[in-house]
Amino acid sequence: MNLALWLLAIILVVAGVVGVVVPAVPGTLLVFLGLLAAASADGFQKVGVVTVMILGFLTLLSYAIDFLATYLGVKKVGASRWSILGGSLGMVVGLFFGVPGILLGPFIGALVTEWFVKKDLRQAGKAGLGSWLGLLLGTLLKLAVVFIMIGIFVLAFLL
Repeated sequence: MNLALWLLAIILVVAGVVGVVVPAVPGTLLVFLGLLAAASADGFQKVGVVTVMILGFLTLLSYAIDFLATYLGVKKVGASRWSILGGSLGMVVGLFFGVPGILLGPFIGALVTEWFVKKDLRQAGKAGLGSWLGLLLGTLLKLAVVFIMIGIFVLAFLL
């Protein structure tokens, strides 16, 4: 049973790290579930409940960071709230078009939405850029949180 839990943990953590950089995949949650499986493999003897709660908090924090980064990216360029929705929709639609869709979807979604709201191509371009930069910043911050989570787990496991 322990070996199965460890294998599940490794698969979930690796999938989660990859998922952090692929929009709309719950990468941080997968990492948390993998670390939870690893902690349960030894009955929470090395990695206790307090550590798991800290990891859970960091998981929730990563989603707040992601939303805030996107919001700030769009707001920094003076875009409307609709651009956030458009960028998010563009991200989801972009998933169906592979890597180019993932990279361009948020930009196009925010651009088109802002164009319909303000009818200003320059402002729409800024909204698209703000959405894309917010997505990039959010991804980098989530990646940092994931590696902090893994580091906390490893330290708790070794100590």
